[in-house]
Amino acid sequence: MDKNNIINEYFEWMTNIVCGKRFSGKMTYKKLLSCLHMITFRYEMRSDENRAEDGVDLRWRFAVDTGRENQNDWIRDCLEGPCSVLEMMVALAIRIEETIMDNPALGDRTGQWFWGMITTMGLGAMNDNNFDKKSAGNIVNTFLDRQYGSDGDGGLFRIRGVDVDLTKVDIWTQLCWYLDSIS
Repeated sequence: MDKNNIINEYFEWMTNIVCGKRFSGKMTYKKLLSCLHMITFRYEMRSDENRAEDGVDLRWRFAVDTGRENQNDWIRDCLEGPCSVLEMMVALAIRIEETIMDNPALGDRTGQWFWGMITTMGLGAMNDNNFDKKSAGNIVNTFLDRQYGSDGDGGLFRIRGVDVDLTKVDIWTQLCWYLDSIS
C-alpha cells in the first residue's frame, strides 16, 4: 500500500467516525470534510496546543484501529504535517464522548458532538450539493482567528447568556462550560 492510499484511508476512517451511517444517498459532506482536512488548525492560545496534539494523536489511533500499530513509523511518515481542523474536531468529539459524556445507554454520540460543532460554526448546510469552498474557508478562518461572537456563535460552542467573551477563552474551557450549560 502506498502513501496516497494511507492518506485516503485515514480520511475515510475519520469521516466514518463522525458520519457513520448518518448521511447516505445524495446528502453527503465529503467536500466540507475534505476542506476541513486541508486547513491547518492554528491557535492563538497556548493551551489550545493540546487540541492540536489530540488531533495528531488520531494518527496513532488510526494505526491501532486498522491493525498497523507495528507500522506506526511508516504511518506517521505518510500522515506527516501539522494537525488539520478536521483532525482537531474529530479528536475533540471523541474526547467529549469517551472522556466526559460516555453513557453506554445512549450509545456512541461522537458524531452528534462533531456535527453540533459544525452547526455552531455555520457549516451545517454545506453538504456536497450546497458546498462553497470560499464561504467554508471564510467561516473556518473566522473560527481560527477568533472573530466569532462573544457567546461562541461561529465558533465550536455557543453558550447562551454567558457573561464572558468566549473568544478570549481556550477551546477546552469553552467545551466544559458548554457541557455544563446543556446538562
